Amino acid sequence: MTIGEFMFDIKFIRENPQVVQKAAKDKDIDIDVNHVLEIDSKHRELALSVQKLREERNRFSRAKNIEEGRKIKDRLEKEEHALKAVEEELHNELFQIPNLPLASVPVGDQSKFEIIKKVSSKGRPASGWDFTPKDHLELGENLDIIDVQRAAKVSGTRFAYLKNEGALLEFALIQFAIGKLVKEGFIPILPPMLIKYNITKGLGYWERGNHNNYYLVTDYEEVEEGKEKENPLYLIGTAEHSIVPMHKDEIFNKKELPKRYVGFSSAFRREAGTYGKDTRGILRVHQFDKLEMVEFVKPDEDEKERRKMLSMSESFMQDLDLSYQLVKLASEDLAFPSAETIDIETWMPSQKKYRETHSISTTTDFQARRLNIKYYDGNEKKYVHILNGTAFAIGRTIVAILENYQQEDGSVIIPKVLRKYLNNLKKITPKNK
Repeated sequence: MTIGEFMFDIKFIRENPQVVQKAAKDKDIDIDVNHVLEIDSKHRELALSVQKLREERNRFSRAKNIEEGRKIKDRLEKEEHALKAVEEELHNELFQIPNLPLASVPVGDQSKFEIIKKVSSKGRPASGWDFTPKDHLELGENLDIIDVQRAAKVSGTRFAYLKNEGALLEFALIQFAIGKLVKEGFIPILPPMLIKYNITKGLGYWERGNHNNYYLVTDYEEVEEGKEKENPLYLIGTAEHSIVPMHKDEIFNKKELPKRYVGFSSAFRREAGTYGKDTRGILRVHQFDKLEMVEFVKPDEDEKERRKMLSMSESFMQDLDLSYQLVKLASEDLAFPSAETIDIETWMPSQKKYRETHSISTTTDFQARRLNIKYYDGNEKKYVHILNGTAFAIGRTIVAILENYQQEDGSVIIPKVLRKYLNNLKKITPKNK
């Protein structure tokens, strides 16, 4: 694979240096495109020199001129060594260039987000409370469905046991979402929850130092012997992390696209530096379960499929009859590989504000280039576009259900669409009642 085919398209950078520089600045990422182009120029010069030396070596070899052949060979070895070093330098520089935000993305920091629309619950609008709502942890403990105290004893802070109807609610959400998504052509998948370090580099989420948010798994024996793994394993932060690279170095047939997956997995995140109300209960924890949608699509179908994915996530919120809003993230809030992200924020009564429960993003061809995922368009090979979106972040969805469906006596109504998965149970009642 040549540099021109790898990661960020170097040809695009050569032709649009100011566009790339501005895109990085809009994401609040510091790069020097001129420096990249200087390395690229040096790389091209060395590549041409190596090519000419190889041709000369072959000519002298055919002429059986041993002395001249030896001189050419020595020069060639030095040039090849220099080329390899410059290629590695260019490779590293290209890895630091983020994906370009789409033109529709608001430019600026978190405060520049755009609220696209708001949808109110039919049963209980966000403003329609006639008693002071309890938060999900108080409700969960009274209902005996969430246990953070025992989880802290076993695993530490920001872990939880879901039990009784809490566990059944999770299974109900999974069955409900999988059923709808399979009808829409999504392939259900249970992915590995450990990925190699080189795969994390291909995904492109760690260039801002975000590797500190993920758990490294190291074999005990290697720690004891003081050895370092060349390609250590990490716990995934979402099913997307192991679904996207499953097609690494593969070429789809055009008729296979769009290829849609819905994966269920646990997700693991350190959430270092997060304090306050977010760490109470199960809103922001180190381990949570998630249903994630991933699509591989042709570039001209990116927007259509992205809107369809968003509509699926919205439909889940509407089926659960929860109040929510759609938020288009501003450029500085986008993940390194994302070109656009739209969040669904669901109303949390105890906090009197909307909180993120879903994200729908396109990475355009950014991850496809880094992982070498293509499709045949006639005889031509082109990079796919890769989309990802939340079906359910289970914990946060349960938080939203508990808080929005709570009754004044502390009981919680089960949303109608989930009851058939819970033996038609209509309400969870406090265990001390």
